[in-house]
Amino acid sequence: MRANFVMGEVGNGLRRNLTMTLAVIITVAVSLGLFGVSLLVRSQVSTMQDFWYDKVEVSIFLCSKGSDTASCSGGEVTTAQRDQIEADLESLRPLVSEIYYESKAEAYTRFTEQFANSPIVDNVTENALPESFRVKLSDPTQYEVVASAFAGRPGVEQVNDQRQILDKFFRLLGGLQLIALIIALTMLVVTVLLIVNTMRVAAFSRRRETSIMRLVGASNFYIQLPFLLEAAIAAGLGALIAIGGLVLTKVVVIDGILAPSFQFTAFVGWDAVIGIAPILLLTGVALAGIAAFLTLRKYLRV
Repeated sequence: MRANFVMGEVGNGLRRNLTMTLAVIITVAVSLGLFGVSLLVRSQVSTMQDFWYDKVEVSIFLCSKGSDTASCSGGEVTTAQRDQIEADLESLRPLVSEIYYESKAEAYTRFTEQFANSPIVDNVTENALPESFRVKLSDPTQYEVVASAFAGRPGVEQVNDQRQILDKFFRLLGGLQLIALIIALTMLVVTVLLIVNTMRVAAFSRRRETSIMRLVGASNFYIQLPFLLEAAIAAGLGALIAIGGLVLTKVVVIDGILAPSFQFTAFVGWDAVIGIAPILLLTGVALAGIAAFLTLRKYLRV
């Protein structure tokens, strides 16, 4: 098999179907770009989960005057109850990595700082806010261990897990990611259909050449190879454009806009982009090659 002849046929095929080739390149670039963005969003959600779940705290609010829960029927938490709760928390190490006690005064100071510009501060007194223990877990998924040990016991008004709030937020992000993935997969299907149509047109326009090659004893693979390379090259170029768009998204959108504006959270690094890039390239070339091969088996019969 002479490589020069095959590459010459590939070049001729790309020039003959230039419009269709450009359409394949653009469609592959768009579909793989959306696919890459969905993978990047998935990586971003995972990065944010790791960042925020590592900071998650379990709050154990103690009974105060006016608490109406059954566990507070004995009135405000006593010193003995408070000390026992702290001792029981200490007994849960190493599951409990950090324990911080917040008094009424500290809770009021934090409240006034958070709502400094709100008129609600004028209607809240120090005694209205409960004492609490802020507990950081080494494994945030083990929240139920703490909840079952302290919820409903005398002196404890309620046990709150910040992870429950974060889960709602991450479910929303997961829904957006799913929508992006569905759109990307739809575009990949469109790309495959376009490649199939392109191969049909190419096979029809070069039926005379393929007939001659068949007559002189060329094998099926030798006849199909130029078509397969055309599809792979077009898809590869589209994938490279998609990778360039992914890099641009990282530089302009993530590093240039989001990261400076939202410094309270973590964003994906270049390792995520480097990991996604070969996936896009392989996906594009593989889909194009498979679609072209199956199409040629049916339409390249002479």
